[in-house]
Amino acid sequence: MSAVPPAAFLPNEPATGPRAGIRPQIQDLRTENIAELAVRARSLGGVIPLWYGEGDMVTPAFIRDAAKAALDEGNTFYIPNMRGMGALNEALAAYQSRVHGRPIAIERSTVAPGGMQALLLALELTVDLGTNVVYVEPQWPNIHNAIHLVGGEPRPVPLGFDTDWRLDLDRLFAACDARTRAIFLSTPSNPTGWTATRDELQALIDFSRRTGIWIISDEVYGRLSFEGDVAPSVLQLAEDGDRVMSVNSFSKAWAMTGWRVGWLSHPTGVAAELAAMTQYINSGTAGFVQAGAAAAITQGDGLIAEIRGRVKAGLDLAYDKLGRIPGIVLPEKPRGGMYAFFRREGEPDSKALCRSILETARVGLAPGYLFGTSARSFVRMCVFRDLGELETALDRMVAAMG
Repeated sequence: MSAVPPAAFLPNEPATGPRAGIRPQIQDLRTENIAELAVRARSLGGVIPLWYGEGDMVTPAFIRDAAKAALDEGNTFYIPNMRGMGALNEALAAYQSRVHGRPIAIERSTVAPGGMQALLLALELTVDLGTNVVYVEPQWPNIHNAIHLVGGEPRPVPLGFDTDWRLDLDRLFAACDARTRAIFLSTPSNPTGWTATRDELQALIDFSRRTGIWIISDEVYGRLSFEGDVAPSVLQLAEDGDRVMSVNSFSKAWAMTGWRVGWLSHPTGVAAELAAMTQYINSGTAGFVQAGAAAAITQGDGLIAEIRGRVKAGLDLAYDKLGRIPGIVLPEKPRGGMYAFFRREGEPDSKALCRSILETARVGLAPGYLFGTSARSFVRMCVFRDLGELETALDRMVAAMG
């Protein structure tokens, strides 16, 4: 995201009236996404939208029914434990212990209204004004702006790219200094699908032990791994006392984007602080939403497998069709996530390319510049869609671009 991508946030403008009295970090914030393209899409009609990080699957009935039952039982009151409802906390401990192959104590998880809130808790816990967070890009744009929001300096370090995305640990560590409070990464990555290896994660944890710098790992796509039941995770390697946190969400692998529920895995030693922060930020997550999440995590293994299969089939189809378009550069197939991330030779401006595809093929894609300077020429396509609709979109692109 320069260190700052164009329009992700803008330099301070002279402020008058109420705006003059708000924090500079808030004055700087701008919502920069696909709004311009979306407005045009509405006027065109018939556009297949593949730009959002969201599948087209409605949350399955067994999750919805659990939330409805909680409502019918009168579960509409505060949850006294700010870190989560007992049934969900227990389910999270059992689930994480099972999938990561080692005990993860109940005290190591805090429920939040969405993965974004869990991320903000992690940043608020660690980042001061005048400090920085080093993060791996291409990266979900919310990360850059969340770091800025809490008063930190976002400091991106790009993945290398030849035929695939690769992490240079020496370059990452060299970007850290005495003011670095955390290193942030997403694995599997949105948008690239790059996935950290166990050796890379161990190197990050070892670096944290030497320096005291926190490691914050966004593992929202961890169960959408194509190389195993779960992608390598910091939770498989870190000890309870390590300065390591993992951000997770029910949005992607359980088809619950609109529910706004996620969790933060953290050392036991900061559980009390996170409970206090939760109390003063939002006073916890709705009980009936947590009931749905508990059903998802205790009964949802089949659902995860189904979603993973749909995403993998969509990715295979995308690579087959996109490979027929002259000049399309496809990295090696992602090892996880739910996106195809590609570029076209001779097209350095991803926004212009997305606009052209929208006009000629009636397909909506996300321009790569949103994900950082190193992704400026790439575009992102969500492949968690009905295969027939995805094939129609890809056929349109082949016809328009081929």
